[in-house]
Amino acid sequence: MEPLTPYQQLETAECLAWIGSRVSGDAGLTRYRLAREVCERFAWRDARGRLKEMACRKRLVALERRGKIALPAARREPPRRRPDQTPAPVWPEVSCALGDLGVITLQPVDRGSVASATWHAMMASHHPLGAGPLCGAQIRYLIVSQRYGVVGGLSVSAAAWRVGARDQWLGWDDATRRAELQGVVCNSRFVILPSVRVKHLGSHVLGQLARRVRGDWQHRYGLSPWLMETYVEAPRSGTVYRAANWIEVGMTAGRGRQDTAGTGGLAQKRVFLYPLSRPTLKRLCGRRAVPLPGWVRREFAGAKLGDRRLEERLLQLGAAFFAQPQANIPQACGSPAAAKAAYRFFDHNRVTMDALLEPHHQATIDRMRRESVVLVAQDTSSLNYTMHPEMQGIGPISNRVKGPQGLLVHSALAFRPDGLPLGLLDIECWARDPSEFGKKKLRHSKPIEAKESFKWIRALSPIGAAAGQCRSTRVVTLADRESDIFEYLLEARTKGLDVVVRAKENRALDQEVQRLWPHMHLRPRAGTIELQVPRHGKQPARTAEMSVHFGEVTLSPPQDKRHLAPIPMWVVFTREELPPKEVKEPLEWMLLTTVPVTGLVDALERVQWYARRWGIEVFHRILKSGCQIEDRQLGTADRLEACLAIDAVVAWRIHYLTWLGRATPDLPCTVAFEEDQWKAVIVFKTRKPPPAQPPSLRQMIRSIAQLGGFLARKSDGEPGTQTLWRGLQRMDDVTAAFRSFRTAYAMPP
Repeated sequence: MEPLTPYQQLETAECLAWIGSRVSGDAGLTRYRLAREVCERFAWRDARGRLKEMACRKRLVALERRGKIALPAARREPPRRRPDQTPAPVWPEVSCALGDLGVITLQPVDRGSVASATWHAMMASHHPLGAGPLCGAQIRYLIVSQRYGVVGGLSVSAAAWRVGARDQWLGWDDATRRAELQGVVCNSRFVILPSVRVKHLGSHVLGQLARRVRGDWQHRYGLSPWLMETYVEAPRSGTVYRAANWIEVGMTAGRGRQDTAGTGGLAQKRVFLYPLSRPTLKRLCGRRAVPLPGWVRREFAGAKLGDRRLEERLLQLGAAFFAQPQANIPQACGSPAAAKAAYRFFDHNRVTMDALLEPHHQATIDRMRRESVVLVAQDTSSLNYTMHPEMQGIGPISNRVKGPQGLLVHSALAFRPDGLPLGLLDIECWARDPSEFGKKKLRHSKPIEAKESFKWIRALSPIGAAAGQCRSTRVVTLADRESDIFEYLLEARTKGLDVVVRAKENRALDQEVQRLWPHMHLRPRAGTIELQVPRHGKQPARTAEMSVHFGEVTLSPPQDKRHLAPIPMWVVFTREELPPKEVKEPLEWMLLTTVPVTGLVDALERVQWYARRWGIEVFHRILKSGCQIEDRQLGTADRLEACLAIDAVVAWRIHYLTWLGRATPDLPCTVAFEEDQWKAVIVFKTRKPPPAQPPSLRQMIRSIAQLGGFLARKSDGEPGTQTLWRGLQRMDDVTAAFRSFRTAYAMPP
C-alpha cells in the first residue's frame, strides 16, 4: 500500500473518531490548536519543516461542511474583504524597443505591501482569471522597467494535480505523479499591460523567470522545481510561450475549476511545459514507456552519492530487483550493458550500504511519525557463501573456524503494533575474524565494546536517533534471548529508550533472596492470554493459552561487573500451561521491559508486542529465499554490502505487501499497484478486457500469488511470501507485454 496522503489520513475512521474525541473532551480547544495537533500527529510539514496549519484548517472546515466532523465554534467571523478605497494605479503608456526600457527586473511581491495592491489591481483589470485566489504555494512578481516603472506582472503557484496531456508526455502514472509533483510549478498569471507595446518583452520576461524561479522557490519553500507549466485558452496560440521555447504538449480535457470562456466548465486550454532542469527531467521521465514505481522513488530517491548517474542507477536497480526478486543480476537488469553498469555501480567507492539506505531510513521515520507506538525488532542472521570460495572478505558463520563461511547481518526493523513492517532503521554486515576463534576463555576480560554482542548496543544509537525525530511516538525495541546482556539493558535505561527483552539469564535480584525465575514463579497468576503461534518446522501453527504473571524487580549486576549500577525493570512471565502432546517444548517467555506494567492489560500488551518480533525473522527469510542474496556473485564483501542494501529494501516491500493482503483485504489494489499492473494481471488471467473498477487488494495479491504457484483453494488460506515473490516476477513480465501491446495497437490506457 502506498502511504496515505494527509488528506486521506484525515478521512480514515480512526482519525475522524480521534478528532471527535478531542473536540468533545476539551471545551477550550480552538480550531487553531486542533489543526496544529492534527499536523503533528500526521507529520504534515512542508519541505522546510513547518507545520501546514492553514492547509489542515481548510480541510477540517471542508470535512465539517460534509458532515464528517464537528469543529469547535469559531472564535471570530472570517475577515471580509473591504472595498478597495485606494485610487486606481496610473499605468504607463510605452511604445518603444526592448532596449529602451532599461534594465527589466522581476520584483517579488510581499503580502499587504503597496506592490501587492498594485499587482491585484493589475490582474483584476487585465487578466481573464482576475487576481485569484491562487492555489497553494505561490510567488507573485511585478515586472519593473528601469525607465518606466511597472509594465506588467506574473505569478508562479502550485501545479495542477492531474493533467492528462502533461502526465502522458512525462510518462507518469498516478504513483509517480504523487511522488514527483512537488517539483512542478505553474505560471498561473502573466500580464503585460495593454498600454505597453514593446516587441519581445514577453519572451524576455519569461526567460528571466526561468532563470530565477528555482532559487526563489527554494528560498521560500525549501524545494527546487525542475519543471514549469502553464495553460493558454484554446482560441489563443500562446505565441509568447513558443517564442520563449516552451513546449506545447496537448490540450486539457476542459473540466477545470476556472471557466473563463463561459462554456459551463468545458473550456479547453493548451498545455505548455518548460524544463527548468533538463538533467532532472531526463532522470525522472526519460524512460517514459516504463515509469518507475512511486515507492521506488520514495525509498531510494535522494541518496547522496555525489553523481546524478549513480543516483539514477540506484532507482533503476531498485525497480529491477523488485520486479524479479529471485533473478540474478544479469537477469534482473535485462541486458548485458545494464548488468555491466550494475557491477560498476556496486564497485564504486561512493556506493556504500549507509548511503544507499539513507532515503529509506528517512521514509521509515516519516511512517513512524504517524503512529502512537512503533515496535523495532532486532535480530541477527547469517549469509552463507561457502559455495563461493573466491569471495573476498567473508569469514566463519558457525562455531567452527573451518565450517560454513559467509557474513553476519544484524537488522533493526520497525513495525506497527498490528504487525505492518514500516521499514529498516539499521542494518549492519560483518565477517568474523578466524584468528579470534579459540579465545572463549578470555571473554570475561574483554570490554563489551570488543565483543560481537556489542551489536545489540550499537543498534540502539540509530533507533534512539529515529525516536528523537518522532516526539509523539513511543518507540519500543524488541530483542530475543541473545540480547539479555546487562550492559544492553543498562544502556537502554540510561538513554531513556524503551525495550522488551526475552530473558536468558537467571539473574540475581537486588534485595531479594530468590533469583529471577523462582521469584516470578511465586508471583500470583494475573490472568491468561491466547497467543497465535506461527508454524515452526514440522509443528503446525496453533493457538497457545498462556498464564501471565508480572511484577517489578531490580536486577543486580553480575559478579564480575559489580561496578555497574543495578537496573530497575518490569517483568512479565508467561508460559503455556497445557501444551498439545506433540509439542515437545511448551512456550515460555520471561520478558524484561522498561515500560511500566501496572496491571493485566499492560502485561498482555507487552506479550503481544514481543510476539511481533517474529516479523524480523520473516524479513530475513525473504531476504535469503526471496531475494536470493546468498546467490549474489560480486567478488567482495564490500560490493555485496551495497547490493544487500537494495535487496533489504526490496525484502521489506515484499513483506509489506504480504501483510497488507492479509490485514487490509478490502482496500482497492491501487494503494499498492499501478494501473497497468492490475489490468495486465486480470487480462492475463481472464483473457477478457479489464473492468472499469480495480479489484480489491486481497484479490490482487491472490492473483499475483497464483502466478507464482498459489492454488487458491478454500483450504489454502492466504498466500505466503514465497508464492508472492515468485508471482511478482511473472507480474513484471506480464505487465511489460501488456504495455507493449497497448502501445503497438494504440489501445487506450
